[in-house]
Amino acid sequence: MNFEIIATATFGLEAVVRREIENLGYEIIKTEDGKITYSGDERAIVRSNLWLRTADRVLIKLAEFDAATFEELFQGVKAIAWEDIVPKDGRVVVTGTSVKSALHSVPACQSIGKKAIVERLGGAYKMKTLPESGAEYVVKLTLLKDRVTVTLDTSGEGLHKRGYRVKSVEAPIKETLAAAMIELSFWRKDRVLADPCCGSGTIPIEAAMIGRNIAPGLYRKFAAESWNIIEEALWKEERDKALSEIDKEQTLEIFASDIDAAALGAAKANAEKAGVSDAIVFTKGDMDALKKVSDGENVIIISNPPYGKRIGEDEIMNGIYETYNFYLKKHPAWSLFMITADKAAERKIRKKPADKKRKLYNGRIETCYYQFHGEKPKKEKA
Repeated sequence: MNFEIIATATFGLEAVVRREIENLGYEIIKTEDGKITYSGDERAIVRSNLWLRTADRVLIKLAEFDAATFEELFQGVKAIAWEDIVPKDGRVVVTGTSVKSALHSVPACQSIGKKAIVERLGGAYKMKTLPESGAEYVVKLTLLKDRVTVTLDTSGEGLHKRGYRVKSVEAPIKETLAAAMIELSFWRKDRVLADPCCGSGTIPIEAAMIGRNIAPGLYRKFAAESWNIIEEALWKEERDKALSEIDKEQTLEIFASDIDAAALGAAKANAEKAGVSDAIVFTKGDMDALKKVSDGENVIIISNPPYGKRIGEDEIMNGIYETYNFYLKKHPAWSLFMITADKAAERKIRKKPADKKRKLYNGRIETCYYQFHGEKPKKEKA
Protein backbone atom coordinates (compact mmCIF):
# COMPACT_ATOMS: atom_id res chain seq x y z
CA MET A 1 0.00 0.00 0.00
CA ASN A 2 1.29 3.47 -0.82
CA PHE A 3 0.89 6.33 1.64
CA GLU A 4 1.41 10.04 1.88
CA ILE A 5 3.82 10.28 4.79
CA ILE A 6 4.58 13.39 6.82
CA ALA A 7 7.79 13.82 8.79
CA THR A 8 7.33 16.67 11.25
CA ALA A 9 10.28 18.92 11.98
CA THR A 10 11.34 21.57 14.45
CA PHE A 11 11.08 25.02 12.85
CA GLY A 12 14.28 25.74 10.97
CA LEU A 13 15.22 22.10 10.38
CA GLU A 14 12.94 21.35 7.43
CA ALA A 15 15.80 21.30 4.91
CA VAL A 16 17.82 18.91 7.09
CA VAL A 17 14.90 16.49 7.48
CA ARG A 18 14.13 16.73 3.75
CA ARG A 19 17.71 15.76 2.91
CA GLU A 20 17.49 12.75 5.24
CA ILE A 21 14.29 11.57 3.55
CA GLU A 22 15.83 11.96 0.10
CA ASN A 23 18.89 10.00 1.25
CA LEU A 24 16.53 7.16 2.22
CA GLY A 25 15.36 7.19 -1.41
CA TYR A 26 11.84 8.61 -1.09
CA GLU A 27 10.16 11.17 -3.33
CA ILE A 28 9.33 14.49 -1.71
CA ILE A 29 5.84 15.80 -2.45
CA LYS A 30 6.17 19.16 -0.68
CA THR A 31 8.02 20.96 2.09
CA GLU A 32 6.18 23.32 4.44
CA ASP A 33 6.88 24.97 7.78
CA GLY A 34 7.36 22.16 10.27
CA LYS A 35 6.64 19.25 7.94
CA ILE A 36 7.85 17.39 4.87
CA THR A 37 5.38 15.28 2.89
CA TYR A 38 6.63 12.36 0.84
CA SER A 39 5.43 9.12 -0.73
CA GLY A 40 6.19 5.61 0.49
CA ASP A 41 4.88 2.19 1.42
CA GLU A 42 4.84 0.24 4.69
CA ARG A 43 8.61 -0.27 4.48
CA ALA A 44 9.07 3.49 4.16
CA ILE A 45 7.21 3.98 7.45
CA VAL A 46 9.45 1.44 9.16
CA ARG A 47 12.68 2.83 7.70
CA SER A 48 11.68 6.44 8.42
CA ASN A 49 11.10 5.68 12.09
CA LEU A 50 14.34 3.73 12.37
CA TRP A 51 16.61 6.10 10.44
CA LEU A 52 15.41 9.72 10.61
CA ARG A 53 17.74 11.49 13.04
CA THR A 54 16.35 15.03 12.94
CA ALA A 55 12.58 14.58 12.43
CA ASP A 56 10.17 14.75 15.37
CA ARG A 57 7.53 12.24 14.25
CA VAL A 58 6.41 10.14 11.27
CA LEU A 59 2.72 10.49 10.40
CA ILE A 60 0.43 8.94 7.79
CA LYS A 61 -1.72 11.52 6.03
CA LEU A 62 -5.23 10.07 5.75
CA ALA A 63 -7.28 12.95 4.36
CA GLU A 64 -7.51 16.67 3.73
CA PHE A 65 -10.75 18.59 3.32
CA ASP A 66 -12.52 21.90 4.05
CA ALA A 67 -14.74 22.18 7.13
CA ALA A 68 -16.29 25.36 8.50
CA THR A 69 -19.00 23.52 10.48
CA PHE A 70 -19.02 20.57 12.87
CA GLU A 71 -21.21 18.63 10.41
CA GLU A 72 -18.61 19.08 7.67
CA LEU A 73 -15.90 17.97 10.06
CA PHE A 74 -17.93 14.92 11.11
CA GLN A 75 -18.67 13.83 7.55
CA GLY A 76 -15.11 14.44 6.37
CA VAL A 77 -13.65 12.27 9.15
CA LYS A 78 -16.32 9.59 8.77
CA ALA A 79 -15.60 9.30 5.03
CA ILE A 80 -12.15 7.85 5.78
CA ALA A 81 -11.99 4.03 5.54
CA TRP A 82 -10.99 3.56 9.18
CA GLU A 83 -11.79 -0.14 9.06
CA ASP A 84 -8.83 -0.61 6.69
CA ILE A 85 -6.53 0.70 9.42
CA VAL A 86 -8.06 0.19 12.87
CA PRO A 87 -9.15 -3.32 13.99
CA LYS A 88 -12.35 -3.83 15.97
CA ASP A 89 -10.49 -3.66 19.30
CA GLY A 90 -8.31 -0.66 18.34
CA ARG A 91 -8.13 2.18 20.88
CA VAL A 92 -8.51 5.50 19.07
CA VAL A 93 -7.21 8.71 20.66
CA VAL A 94 -7.98 11.98 18.87
CA THR A 95 -5.80 15.08 19.33
CA GLY A 96 -6.00 18.37 17.51
CA THR A 97 -4.99 21.95 16.82
CA SER A 98 -6.94 24.85 15.33
CA VAL A 99 -5.46 28.04 13.88
CA LYS A 100 -7.54 30.78 12.20
CA SER A 101 -10.48 28.41 11.69
CA ALA A 102 -14.20 28.79 12.33
CA LEU A 103 -14.00 25.63 14.42
CA HIS A 104 -11.74 27.10 17.06
CA SER A 105 -12.67 24.83 19.98
CA VAL A 106 -10.10 22.04 19.90
CA PRO A 107 -11.88 19.83 22.52
CA ALA A 108 -15.10 20.04 20.48
CA CYS A 109 -13.27 19.11 17.28
CA GLN A 110 -11.63 16.15 19.02
CA SER A 111 -15.01 14.97 20.31
CA ILE A 112 -16.64 15.24 16.88
CA GLY A 113 -13.71 13.47 15.26
CA LYS A 114 -13.80 10.59 17.73
CA LYS A 115 -17.57 10.25 17.29
CA ALA A 116 -17.18 10.04 13.50
CA ILE A 117 -14.48 7.37 13.74
CA VAL A 118 -16.45 5.27 16.23
CA GLU A 119 -19.60 5.48 14.09
CA ARG A 120 -17.68 4.41 11.00
CA LEU A 121 -15.97 1.49 12.77
CA GLY A 122 -19.17 0.43 14.52
CA GLY A 123 -20.95 0.21 11.18
CA ALA A 124 -18.09 -1.64 9.51
CA TYR A 125 -17.75 -4.21 12.31
CA LYS A 126 -21.49 -4.32 13.08
CA MET A 127 -20.88 -3.49 16.74
CA LYS A 128 -22.83 -1.04 18.89
CA THR A 129 -19.97 -0.72 21.36
CA LEU A 130 -16.29 -1.00 20.47
CA PRO A 131 -14.09 -2.61 23.16
CA GLU A 132 -11.04 -0.35 22.54
CA SER A 133 -8.88 -2.87 24.38
CA GLY A 134 -6.17 -3.28 21.73
CA ALA A 135 -3.38 -1.23 20.21
CA GLU A 136 -3.49 2.57 20.38
CA TYR A 137 -4.06 4.70 17.28
CA VAL A 138 -3.39 8.41 17.80
CA VAL A 139 -5.24 10.53 15.25
CA LYS A 140 -4.53 14.23 14.87
CA LEU A 141 -6.93 16.78 13.39
CA THR A 142 -5.03 19.86 12.23
CA LEU A 143 -7.31 22.78 11.34
CA LEU A 144 -5.76 25.74 9.54
CA LYS A 145 -7.99 28.38 7.97
CA ASP A 146 -10.90 25.90 7.78
CA ARG A 147 -8.73 23.30 6.04
CA VAL A 148 -8.57 19.99 7.94
CA THR A 149 -5.68 17.55 7.70
CA VAL A 150 -6.18 14.13 9.31
CA THR A 151 -3.03 12.20 10.25
CA LEU A 152 -2.14 9.03 12.12
CA ASP A 153 0.97 9.00 14.35
CA THR A 154 3.17 5.97 13.61
CA SER A 155 5.96 6.91 16.04
CA GLY A 156 4.31 7.01 19.45
CA GLU A 157 6.89 8.76 21.60
CA GLY A 158 8.79 11.51 19.76
CA LEU A 159 11.74 10.36 17.66
CA HIS A 160 14.15 12.17 20.00
CA LYS A 161 13.49 9.35 22.46
CA ARG A 162 16.33 7.15 21.25
CA GLY A 163 16.31 4.95 24.33
CA TYR A 164 19.89 5.59 25.46
CA ARG A 165 19.26 8.41 27.95
CA VAL A 166 19.47 6.44 31.19
CA LYS A 167 20.69 9.50 33.11
CA SER A 168 19.95 13.14 32.44
CA VAL A 169 20.90 16.60 33.63
CA GLU A 170 19.08 19.90 33.93
CA ALA A 171 17.98 21.30 30.53
CA PRO A 172 19.36 18.60 28.18
CA ILE A 173 19.32 19.31 24.45
CA LYS A 174 16.96 17.13 22.41
CA GLU A 175 18.66 14.33 20.53
CA THR A 176 17.06 15.37 17.23
CA LEU A 177 18.39 18.93 17.59
CA ALA A 178 21.86 17.69 18.51
CA ALA A 179 21.89 15.47 15.42
CA ALA A 180 20.80 18.44 13.29
CA MET A 181 23.63 20.59 14.70
CA ILE A 182 26.10 17.91 13.64
CA GLU A 183 24.54 17.56 10.18
CA LEU A 184 24.75 21.34 9.71
CA SER A 185 28.42 21.46 10.73
CA PHE A 186 31.64 20.60 8.89
CA TRP A 187 32.16 17.49 11.00
CA ARG A 188 32.72 14.21 9.23
CA LYS A 189 33.87 10.92 10.73
CA ASP A 190 37.49 11.53 9.70
CA ARG A 191 37.64 14.85 11.60
CA VAL A 192 38.04 15.61 15.31
CA LEU A 193 34.92 16.68 17.23
CA ALA A 194 35.07 18.42 20.60
CA ASP A 195 32.24 19.36 22.95
CA PRO A 196 33.66 21.08 26.05
CA CYS A 197 30.18 21.65 27.58
CA CYS A 198 28.88 18.14 26.99
CA GLY A 199 26.32 17.92 29.80
CA SER A 200 24.69 14.48 29.54
CA GLY A 201 26.61 13.79 26.33
CA THR A 202 23.93 14.18 23.68
CA ILE A 203 26.08 15.90 21.02
CA PRO A 204 29.07 13.51 21.18
CA ILE A 205 26.79 10.47 21.41
CA GLU A 206 24.77 11.55 18.37
CA ALA A 207 28.02 12.19 16.49
CA ALA A 208 29.33 8.74 17.37
CA MET A 209 26.09 7.16 16.19
CA ILE A 210 26.35 9.05 12.90
CA GLY A 211 30.02 8.12 12.53
CA ARG A 212 29.30 4.45 13.09
CA ASN A 213 26.08 4.47 11.05
CA ILE A 214 23.88 3.38 13.97
CA ALA A 215 20.17 3.86 13.22
CA PRO A 216 18.81 6.24 15.89
CA GLY A 217 15.61 4.25 16.36
CA LEU A 218 17.23 0.84 16.42
CA TYR A 219 16.70 0.08 20.12
CA ARG A 220 13.25 1.55 20.77
CA LYS A 221 9.63 0.67 19.98
CA PHE A 222 7.15 2.54 17.80
CA ALA A 223 3.36 2.80 17.92
CA ALA A 224 2.95 1.25 14.46
CA GLU A 225 4.72 -1.95 15.54
CA SER A 226 1.49 -3.13 17.16
CA TRP A 227 -0.69 -2.37 14.11
CA ASN A 228 -2.01 -4.96 11.68
CA ILE A 229 -1.27 -2.84 8.61
CA ILE A 230 2.50 -3.36 8.97
CA GLU A 231 3.73 -6.93 9.34
CA GLU A 232 5.93 -7.74 12.31
CA ALA A 233 8.36 -9.46 9.96
CA LEU A 234 8.99 -6.17 8.16
CA TRP A 235 10.13 -4.48 11.37
CA LYS A 236 12.44 -7.41 12.13
CA GLU A 237 13.86 -7.42 8.62
CA GLU A 238 14.68 -3.70 8.69
CA ARG A 239 16.12 -3.88 12.20
CA ASP A 240 18.34 -6.81 11.22
CA LYS A 241 19.47 -4.88 8.14
CA ALA A 242 20.25 -1.79 10.26
CA LEU A 243 22.27 -3.94 12.68
CA SER A 244 24.30 -5.38 9.80
CA GLU A 245 25.08 -1.87 8.52
CA ILE A 246 26.71 -0.63 11.75
CA ASP A 247 30.36 0.20 11.12
CA LYS A 248 31.90 -1.25 14.27
CA GLU A 249 35.43 -0.80 13.00
CA GLN A 250 35.20 2.94 12.37
CA THR A 251 37.74 4.85 14.47
CA LEU A 252 36.44 8.19 15.72
CA GLU A 253 38.11 11.09 17.52
CA ILE A 254 35.42 12.61 19.73
CA PHE A 255 36.29 14.54 22.89
CA ALA A 256 33.69 15.45 25.53
CA SER A 257 34.24 17.31 28.77
CA ASP A 258 32.27 19.05 31.49
CA ILE A 259 33.13 20.72 34.78
CA ASP A 260 30.19 18.98 36.50
CA ALA A 261 31.08 15.48 37.69
CA ALA A 262 27.42 14.41 37.82
CA ALA A 263 26.85 15.55 34.24
CA LEU A 264 29.95 13.72 33.06
CA GLY A 265 28.81 10.57 34.87
CA ALA A 266 25.45 10.81 33.09
CA ALA A 267 27.21 11.29 29.75
CA LYS A 268 29.34 8.18 30.26
CA ALA A 269 26.31 6.09 31.28
CA ASN A 270 24.33 7.30 28.26
CA ALA A 271 27.23 6.59 25.88
CA GLU A 272 27.53 3.09 27.32
CA LYS A 273 23.80 2.50 26.76
CA ALA A 274 24.09 3.81 23.19
CA GLY A 275 26.98 1.44 22.51
CA VAL A 276 29.49 4.18 21.66
CA SER A 277 31.44 4.71 24.89
CA ASP A 278 34.63 3.45 23.23
CA ALA A 279 34.34 6.17 20.57
CA ILE A 280 34.34 9.13 23.00
CA VAL A 281 37.10 10.42 25.28
CA PHE A 282 35.45 11.89 28.40
CA THR A 283 37.33 14.38 30.59
CA LYS A 284 36.25 16.21 33.72
CA GLY A 285 37.32 19.83 33.58
CA ASP A 286 36.54 23.37 32.56
CA MET A 287 36.82 24.81 29.06
CA ASP A 288 40.60 24.39 29.12
CA ALA A 289 39.98 20.69 28.52
CA LEU A 290 40.28 21.79 24.89
CA LYS A 291 44.05 21.71 25.49
CA LYS A 292 43.86 17.92 25.29
CA VAL A 293 42.31 18.03 21.85
CA SER A 294 44.45 17.58 18.76
CA ASP A 295 46.52 20.56 17.64
CA GLY A 296 45.76 19.63 14.04
CA GLU A 297 43.70 21.64 11.59
CA ASN A 298 40.73 19.28 11.43
CA VAL A 299 39.00 20.13 14.74
CA ILE A 300 35.30 20.97 14.89
CA ILE A 301 33.80 22.29 18.14
CA ILE A 302 30.05 21.72 18.46
CA SER A 303 28.60 23.17 21.61
CA ASN A 304 25.43 23.79 23.57
CA PRO A 305 26.80 25.90 26.44
CA PRO A 306 24.60 26.99 29.35
CA TYR A 307 22.69 30.19 28.75
CA GLY A 308 20.81 32.55 31.05
CA LYS A 309 17.31 31.38 30.21
CA ARG A 310 18.17 27.89 31.42
CA ILE A 311 20.95 27.20 33.88
CA GLY A 312 23.78 29.58 33.02
CA GLU A 313 24.95 32.79 34.63
CA ASP A 314 26.52 35.75 32.82
CA GLU A 315 29.97 35.23 34.33
CA ILE A 316 30.06 31.57 33.34
CA MET A 317 28.86 32.35 29.83
CA ASN A 318 31.40 35.14 29.34
CA GLY A 319 34.18 32.83 30.46
CA ILE A 320 33.08 30.24 27.89
CA TYR A 321 33.01 32.85 25.12
CA GLU A 322 36.48 34.11 26.05
CA THR A 323 37.84 30.57 25.91
CA TYR A 324 36.31 29.97 22.48
CA ASN A 325 37.80 33.25 21.29
CA PHE A 326 41.21 32.20 22.59
CA TYR A 327 41.21 28.81 20.86
CA LEU A 328 39.84 30.13 17.57
CA LYS A 329 42.69 32.65 17.49
CA LYS A 330 45.27 30.05 18.48
CA HIS A 331 43.99 27.56 15.88
CA PRO A 332 42.70 29.52 12.84
CA ALA A 333 41.64 26.33 11.07
CA TRP A 334 39.34 25.21 13.89
CA SER A 335 35.59 25.78 13.41
CA LEU A 336 32.98 26.48 16.06
CA PHE A 337 29.29 25.61 15.84
CA MET A 338 27.34 26.80 18.85
CA ILE A 339 23.67 27.10 19.81
CA THR A 340 22.57 29.69 22.36
CA ALA A 341 19.72 31.99 23.31
CA ASP A 342 22.22 34.70 24.25
CA LYS A 343 21.89 37.38 21.55
CA ALA A 344 25.22 38.95 22.62
CA ALA A 345 27.20 35.74 22.10
CA GLU A 346 28.25 36.47 18.52
CA ARG A 347 30.14 39.70 19.28
CA LYS A 348 31.62 38.28 22.49
CA ILE A 349 33.19 35.31 20.71
CA ARG A 350 34.60 37.14 17.72
CA LYS A 351 34.55 40.78 16.65
CA LYS A 352 33.44 40.02 13.12
CA PRO A 353 30.01 38.42 12.52
CA ALA A 354 29.50 34.66 12.42
CA ASP A 355 29.90 33.11 8.97
CA LYS A 356 26.38 31.71 9.18
CA LYS A 357 23.44 31.98 11.56
CA ARG A 358 20.26 29.93 11.77
CA LYS A 359 17.27 30.46 14.06
CA LEU A 360 16.32 27.24 15.83
CA TYR A 361 14.16 26.24 18.78
CA ASN A 362 15.52 24.27 21.71
CA GLY A 363 12.19 23.16 23.14
CA ARG A 364 10.25 26.41 23.42
CA ILE A 365 13.35 28.58 23.67
CA GLU A 366 14.27 30.57 20.58
CA THR A 367 17.98 30.18 19.92
CA CYS A 368 20.53 30.96 17.24
CA TYR A 369 22.95 28.44 15.78
CA TYR A 370 26.16 30.39 15.19
CA GLN A 371 28.73 29.03 12.75
CA PHE A 372 32.29 30.33 12.90
CA HIS A 373 34.23 28.77 10.03
CA GLY A 374 37.94 28.20 10.35
CA GLU A 375 40.46 28.70 7.60
CA LYS A 376 40.67 25.92 5.05
CA PRO A 377 43.55 23.59 5.91
CA LYS A 378 46.58 24.27 3.72
CA LYS A 379 47.36 21.62 1.13
CA GLU A 380 50.72 20.00 1.52
CA LYS A 381 53.18 20.62 -1.30
CA ALA A 382 53.99 17.64 -3.45
